[in-house]
Amino acid sequence: MAYTLIEIKTASDIPEKYQGTPVGDLLRYHNLKRPFRTYEKAKMLIVMCMDNRKQLSIPNNFAYIIRTGGANLARNEFKLSYAVAIGAIRHVALIAHDRCGMVGLTSKKDAFIEGMCRLPNWDKKRAEEYFLQYAPVFEIDNETDFVVKESKRLSETYMGVTFVPLYYTIDDGMLKIIEAG
Repeated sequence: MAYTLIEIKTASDIPEKYQGTPVGDLLRYHNLKRPFRTYEKAKMLIVMCMDNRKQLSIPNNFAYIIRTGGANLARNEFKLSYAVAIGAIRHVALIAHDRCGMVGLTSKKDAFIEGMCRLPNWDKKRAEEYFLQYAPVFEIDNETDFVVKESKRLSETYMGVTFVPLYYTIDDGMLKIIEAG
């Protein structure tokens, strides 16, 4: 499927459906450097990759944040459910990014095994079995496709919660909205 990345360089670039929502506020804080407001409780959940090259500019207490490889919530859905049930969260941003290490994870098998074997209690057999067990759960084919599909999947499970796929470009540090084209 083809997607369009909507750049947010001014407040008017934010689509109407996100105006007045925590998603619009996220885009204003991060991309437009809006002055921070004070928050007593989280207004949204942000799910983003654990990649160290990404850092969001948001105020304290504005959002729950789950960082997991590829923004993949497989085996992490209870944390999402907690934010929805206990935190009354109704807006979730799923943030993909370019050059994600979870894309093509299978091609990193040998390096993964070698790296784990540097630990004193890991041998090649254990590391390989571990990789083969978990890599299929966490590997993604394409960052954009993955967060769009994940947004749709989660929307069916958590009706009444808005899931928004976003894209972070490492070189400029900006968030873009992913729209189906």
